[in-house]
Formats: sequence, C-alpha cells, structure tokens
Amino acid sequence: MTEQIKYTCSCCGQEHYEWPALTFKSPDNYDSLSQTDKETIAEIDSDFCIVNHPDQTDKYIRGTLKQKVNDHCEDLEYGLWVSLSEKSFDDYSDNYNNENHETTYFGWLCNDIPEYEFNASIPTTVFTRTGNQRPEIVPHKDFDHPFVKDYYDGISKHEAEKRIKTMVNKVGQNDTLKQDKKPWWKIW
Repeated sequence: MTEQIKYTCSCCGQEHYEWPALTFKSPDNYDSLSQTDKETIAEIDSDFCIVNHPDQTDKYIRGTLKQKVNDHCEDLEYGLWVSLSEKSFDDYSDNYNNENHETTYFGWLCNDIPEYEFNASIPTTVFTRTGNQRPEIVPHKDFDHPFVKDYYDGISKHEAEKRIKTMVNKVGQNDTLKQDKKPWWKIW
C-alpha cells in the first residue's frame, strides 16, 4: 500500500493524511497495442507517447486533473493522458523545458476512468503551467458525460475514498496476478 503523508490542513486546521494521485502509466490507445507494436511503432516515457501507425501518427502528453471533493479540504488528483494535434504536441515538446511557457491546447482525454463508462473520448482544454509542472486538464463543460458533470459539480469524500481504494486494490491485484505485465495505471 502507498505510504500516506500526514499534514495539517490550512482549510480546517485539522490533521489529515494526503491522498495519493491516481495516475495512468500510458494512454489507453497505447495499452491496446500488441507487445510487438509497442516495441516497433510506439515510443513512451513518463510525459510523452507517440504511436506511428501506417496512416497516421498519434501524439499524447501526460497531465493532471483535480477532481473537486465537496465535503473535504483536499481534492482528488488524477494523472491522465490526452492526445494533441501535431502542431500542439510539437509546441509543447519544443517548450517542455521552458519554465515560463503558458498556453492552452485542445486535447482528447485518453484514459477510461474505472468509475465511468466511456463510449467516446472527452474533449478537454490543456493548460500548461509555469515552473515545468505537468499541464492541467479541464474537460469541456458542455460535453454530456457523467465524468464531466462530476468534475464541475464535485464528488463526495466517500466517493473519492472509494475510488482510491478501488485503484489501490487493483494495483495489488496487478502486482499479484500479472507480475510479468506493466499495470495500466498506478498510485502515485
């Protein structure tokens, strides 16, 4: 299990344990590739992923999304992947080490979060941040999906803790059942 960090909350003054970020190691499109394709047509590291299909090249970056928790002082943080256009991807990668680069990109969410059904990708705005922090991902408010509704309306502390527990349990299952395979997400 992930080590928890104790802190005194500036919101309520009480001691809490910091929640882990729920992160995905790769975009779903990468995960669906065969092992051979992962080795021959794809490149991935902790922040970038490129998949060179015969008819197109897909480019992804990793960002963060903070899920508002209504009855708690801490938000739930996700580490997610979005696909970008070639122009946006190139601009982001060209400015990756520029601590003052601030801009926005249009992107498509590329991870299916276990608590939701995804029939289509969710459109997002990706905000780069100064100080070389990972970009912030914000879903488009007018897109009709329960995840988008929860993003803007917030979730309960109970629901956030349930999500953390689900992910922690899946990490344990992946470590036990699939020791030869990389889990598709992790607790960070």
